[in-house]
Amino acid sequence: MQDFERLGVFYLGREYDALKQELAPEPLLYSSKDLTTHAVCVGMTGSGKTGLCISILEEAALDGIPALVVDPKGDIANLLLAFPDLAPTDFQPWVDPADAARKGLSLDEHAAGTAETWRKGLAEWGEDGERIRRFRDAADVAIYTPGSESGLPLSVLRSLSPPTGAAADPAALKDRIAGVVSGLLALAGIAADPLKSREHILLSSILDSAWQAGQSLDLAGLIGAIQKPPFERVGVFDLETFYPAKDRLELAMAINNLLASPGFSTWLEGEPLDIQRLLYTPAGKPRISIVSIAHLSDSERMFVVTLLLNELVSWMRNQSGTSSLRALFYMDEIFGYFPPTAMPPSKVPMLTLLKQARAFGVGVMLATQNPVDLDYKGLSNAGTWFIGRLQTQRDQQRVIDGLQSALSGSGFDKPTLERLMAGITQRVFLMRNVNDDAPVLFKTRWAMSYLRGPLTLQEISRLMASIKAQAPVTAVATAKSTALSPPATADAGRPLVSPEIGELFLVARPGPGKTTYRPRVAAGVRLHYVDARSGLDSWRNYSLVAPFTDDGAPAWEEAIEVKDLVGGTEPLGGAVFAEPPSAALRPKNFADWKKSLTAHLYQHGAVELLQCSELRLVSAPGESEGDFRTRIAHGLRERRDQQIGKLRDKHESRLRTLQDRIRRAEDRVEREQAQYSQRKLDTMVSIGSSVLGAIFGSKRSAATRAGTAARSAGRVLGEKGDVERAGENLEAMKQQLAEIEHEVESAAAALADSLDAGSVKLDTVSVTPRKSDIAVGRIVLAWEPWCEGADGFQQPAWPA
Repeated sequence: MQDFERLGVFYLGREYDALKQELAPEPLLYSSKDLTTHAVCVGMTGSGKTGLCISILEEAALDGIPALVVDPKGDIANLLLAFPDLAPTDFQPWVDPADAARKGLSLDEHAAGTAETWRKGLAEWGEDGERIRRFRDAADVAIYTPGSESGLPLSVLRSLSPPTGAAADPAALKDRIAGVVSGLLALAGIAADPLKSREHILLSSILDSAWQAGQSLDLAGLIGAIQKPPFERVGVFDLETFYPAKDRLELAMAINNLLASPGFSTWLEGEPLDIQRLLYTPAGKPRISIVSIAHLSDSERMFVVTLLLNELVSWMRNQSGTSSLRALFYMDEIFGYFPPTAMPPSKVPMLTLLKQARAFGVGVMLATQNPVDLDYKGLSNAGTWFIGRLQTQRDQQRVIDGLQSALSGSGFDKPTLERLMAGITQRVFLMRNVNDDAPVLFKTRWAMSYLRGPLTLQEISRLMASIKAQAPVTAVATAKSTALSPPATADAGRPLVSPEIGELFLVARPGPGKTTYRPRVAAGVRLHYVDARSGLDSWRNYSLVAPFTDDGAPAWEEAIEVKDLVGGTEPLGGAVFAEPPSAALRPKNFADWKKSLTAHLYQHGAVELLQCSELRLVSAPGESEGDFRTRIAHGLRERRDQQIGKLRDKHESRLRTLQDRIRRAEDRVEREQAQYSQRKLDTMVSIGSSVLGAIFGSKRSAATRAGTAARSAGRVLGEKGDVERAGENLEAMKQQLAEIEHEVESAAAALADSLDAGSVKLDTVSVTPRKSDIAVGRIVLAWEPWCEGADGFQQPAWPA
């Protein structure tokens, strides 16, 4: 079978005739672009829903499309059980010992039987181990387990960082703050209404104040801000009237208990919640990142899903518009996260994705085995529905009613739905795609991944052991002056700093000894880069943390860059402080330092950017080559989709006309063949009558009888010629059709061969920031934490 992974189509299976119980010979192909209008998959346990969705994720990977997956049950982790060699030894660690015992087999025998079943199943659907190998090579697959170290740990700390770019507009900022606060309060066991709860309003105001100032908060900083908020009024009320200090302490204690709870430290460790890194490796290779939440409590699951969705919305809004599929978000079970009437924290960002993600090329695929408690009105934005076998008549009627509401005006009536759904069996689905003329029944192809079933944390740990061992250790960026050094002279107490000077205590990594805070100066900056020749028009937002020189001025040339300046307003308990230079205690100096930083950025802010002339793309300031190549890869897919669309438009009318002519020619051949057969029979009867007449003495003359027989024979020869000519005409049209199809396939294959982003030549261009557009935020006194080791030497404990 021809492979379709580089032509922008997904191989789903084959059409299924429920009456004849037969499969069509041709594969059922689904355009990847159709997933930008989103998809919903509904089916009971055992319907084949997991196999279908895993197959779609496999097809997406083969086409170079990354996926972010939320796995509430542990099934989607089976994507790591894809074995190109299909060897029994690959399956043996993962087959069910209880299943082997029930069948009276040893584990090795059961593994051999499973491997043979998978080999035969793949072969029946035109697949093999080489296609599995291409899938394994196409994407990096990893399992993340927030709150656990079984898979890759995932830090939620970054979720309290301000969004940037288009995601920072007021409406988007409001939704993001509401989602983060709702999830955090739910995790702390506090039921809070965004409009009525003072806990929600206070935390929202604290985050809004910090984010407007370009500052990030960790949980410790948030706890400090609850006790001493950076504002004195909430609305028209003063702070003490709205939320007295005694009550604020109770809220701070509730969140502190969460922070201090056993095992919560794992929530703050591991990779940051960065959508770009979850979708692509640093080198630009697509990823399937599976966020497994089966081990979490309901409140923890809601917290993770809400933060993940909010991060995805922010990332999405910073992408360019496109009509091609850029990335896929899949959630394996949305029951409880998208109800019809309630408004859990997860629902708002999910609705945002369903309504807006199409414009950015982000496809959303949602699945459930519980079709009753769903917001079908919200799901009306989904363009494709996959309906599998349902458990009860009530479930079927709820899906029919929901579909009629969601697809109103599409000519989808209840009798049609009931008739089509009656033919659904295991692995058979009804697909309703708004981009197609009519719904189709189809049977899913054999999944390349071994469908082992849900994986436990222990199994995930075993599966991820080799991947975790190969995971690169993220280097910690430090200033040039932060090499190991003897303990600095420190005062026991915190220096007295004027309230006119902003202070920020940078988040510290846990260390073995006491913490010493060293004075630094920090600022958030925003630079505008414009280059007419390359078409660049981009802003860059980041923060700088610089040490002081011997004369007390900021050493901007030694500053380190950080994306998010995470800190709080209060130091760690028991910490000591290095003496700041006297210049750092005079408020007027900070205004001068702002000017000196602006001058420094103009003189030294030029950046070397990468340029792809073929697609007229240029990297953004601060964008790595790997991330830039991911944009190139999408640009190549987008160009492929556009050119394949032009090919389709060019030949579609011609192909349809030719196919109609072939159908009419086939009908004519059939008629001519029938007429020829009937004429031959009549001739045989006529000749037989002549012979019988001669023998038995018919009144008709022998000449008359002979003439009639001859005329019949002549008509038979004429009919035979008609059949031959009709057949030749049909074969000529089929040959013409084959030539057109070959032309289209060859052109499409040539386009597919041009999708290697790694081979695209890149040039460099140097761009200086516009002096008039250099924006420097408030200069603050930042305290950098250092930890004293057992050897008496200190080392930086930041970034955390």
